[in-house]
Amino acid sequence: MNLSLYVEDIHRQLVTAAEAGGDDARTLAERLVAPLESAIRLALQDALAAAAEEITCELAPGAVELRLRGRDPEFVVTPAPADRSADDLQGGERETATGDRTAEPADPEGDDGAMSRINLRMPDQLKGRIEHAAGRDGLSVNAWLVRAAAAAVERGDVPHRDQVLLPRSAQRYTGWVR
Repeated sequence: MNLSLYVEDIHRQLVTAAEAGGDDARTLAERLVAPLESAIRLALQDALAAAAEEITCELAPGAVELRLRGRDPEFVVTPAPADRSADDLQGGERETATGDRTAEPADPEGDDGAMSRINLRMPDQLKGRIEHAAGRDGLSVNAWLVRAAAAAVERGDVPHRDQVLLPRSAQRYTGWVR
C-alpha cells in the first residue's frame, strides 16, 4: 500500500488551510510539510495496524498482519485453515504445515459445526509457550487450545469444585486432642 498518496493529500490540505492565513502562514506550512511527513506516515501505519488487529479478531482463527516492506506497509491475510474433505485425507489423518500426514486425534465431543467464542486472558509467558507448542504441532493457537481443552476434559483433569484442596498452609484443624 502506497502511503505517499495520503501523505501528499494531507500536505495539500495543510497548505490550502494555511493560505487563509496569508503569505506568512503559507510559508510556515510549506516549511512544516517535510518534517511532518514521518509523523504522518507513522500515524497512518498505527491506524492500519489497529485496523488489522480489529479485523483479525473478527476473522479468528484467520489473521491479518501489517508488514513493512521498505517504507510502504502491506497486508498479509492468513485465512482460517480449510477443513479437508474425507476424500483428501484417509480416515484419521491430517496434514501438518510441513505437508506430512499424521494421525488425527478424535474430534471433541459435540463437534456439530456450532462454534462459540470466548475471551481468554493468560500470562504472556504462558501464551508464548502455547504459541511455540502450536507451531511445533503445525496448528493454529486456537486449534491447539481446543485440542488441549478437549484432552483435559476427556482425561478428567479438571477438578470438581469439591475436589479442590487448599494449600497446606491454609488448612486448619480445630478440636481437642487426647
